[in-house]
Amino acid sequence: MSKQIPSTPSGVSVDAQRTTAATPTAVEPLLQDRRSFLRTAGVLTAASLAGPRLHALVAQPQSESATTSANDRIRLALVGAGGQGQYDTSVALQVPGVELVAVADCYQGRLDHCRERWGNALFTTRDYREILARSDVDAVLVATPDHWHKQAAVDAMRAGKDVYCEKPMIHLYSDGPEMIEAARSTGRILQIGSQRVSSMLYAKARDLLAAGAIGQLNMVTAHWDRNSAIGAWDYTIPLDASTETCDWTRFLGTAPQIPFSAEQFFQWRKWKAYGSGVAGDLFVHLFSGTHFITGSKGPTRAMATGGLRFWKDGRNVPDVMLALFDYPEGFNLNLRVNFVDGGQENEGLTFTGSEGILEIAGNAVTVSRTPRETAPGLTVGTFTEAMQRTMRKQYAMRHPAQHPVGPPPVALDRYAAPNGYNDSYDHFANFFHAVRTRTPVVEDAVFGFRAAGAALLSNLSYERDSIVHWDPIAMKIV
Repeated sequence: MSKQIPSTPSGVSVDAQRTTAATPTAVEPLLQDRRSFLRTAGVLTAASLAGPRLHALVAQPQSESATTSANDRIRLALVGAGGQGQYDTSVALQVPGVELVAVADCYQGRLDHCRERWGNALFTTRDYREILARSDVDAVLVATPDHWHKQAAVDAMRAGKDVYCEKPMIHLYSDGPEMIEAARSTGRILQIGSQRVSSMLYAKARDLLAAGAIGQLNMVTAHWDRNSAIGAWDYTIPLDASTETCDWTRFLGTAPQIPFSAEQFFQWRKWKAYGSGVAGDLFVHLFSGTHFITGSKGPTRAMATGGLRFWKDGRNVPDVMLALFDYPEGFNLNLRVNFVDGGQENEGLTFTGSEGILEIAGNAVTVSRTPRETAPGLTVGTFTEAMQRTMRKQYAMRHPAQHPVGPPPVALDRYAAPNGYNDSYDHFANFFHAVRTRTPVVEDAVFGFRAAGAALLSNLSYERDSIVHWDPIAMKIV
């Protein structure tokens, strides 16, 4: 699973070493039913007890031709060329038949760097509306600060462009219906950028859960810990930061009009006027993955706590947050983000069921299955010796297959992605396939709104210091 680089479309680029897949991928076929899973993975043998069975997830041939004709090439424009925007673009350009023709950003230094990186012929501007007016732009990648997502995406769709919009889809709840309606009325493709919904690992987890691999789901636990300055959005400010190199007025947009601040321009995630805190940056990924795997449309109730524990640098959003959510399907979701964690950065989701645990961590999905007992327990140790003998004899006759003593055996299965697998590539490949074929994307505006809307309940509960309720079908605060 690739780590998400914090979006910095109005901050300095954050370089990271990434290895991307060369082709779109697919998971193993869906397990047919619970019975077939139990036959293949639930039978406990000496081999299964000795260690996990390893299964390699295999990539399938690419769906788009590497020799796409010139008439079928997709001409892409980037709006918001920070760390996330430039990383996204580098991945998007690996998909056959995609070329970058224009970039917009409010910092001149990023525009200059994009020309260094992708050629002097690249059209660059501080005003993204100039890009939308161009006839040589087919699709727009929106990687701006959160408070610009809605307007940039809606403007692009109304200009006849297909849109890939970074998460979280919304900054305010009112953004969601407007973006959904713009996609519907214009007929343009709109994909939200939570790449886990295109991940072969998450698809495998979805299939395993549906096949009954862990029985009845009752809890999902997810976490994302970041013990680093960059992880906590403490991005570097360039030496030439000023009102001459930075279009401060355009950056502010609908945010409160305040004097120029290089910190807020380049480290915008620290302020709720432009970003959405840990909920919008990280919780939304965990929600997207949970909703994709479980098929749920979202929670009905949320409660959150947290605070500013360490990064007391002027930011007005928490650096630690914990939240609980109730789902109508009968399970709970427990989320945690911690920028003060003493260990290495790590992320993971654990699905706990009545008969086992499914975990996504690193580049693998692991299922540990512990069969439920088939008889009641036997606790007779405090009775008389004669009573104990009689009851043990009766128990053995009634429940001959029950193991009365010792821990139950555990079956382990591990499904690993290929080395260097990158779900971001698959997510862009899915987007460009939809652009070419005019077929539905894997993460449309409705899915994106439900994920972001659920995630931002955390901020609402934290600010109100109370439980908040959400209607996941109507996508409204109750």
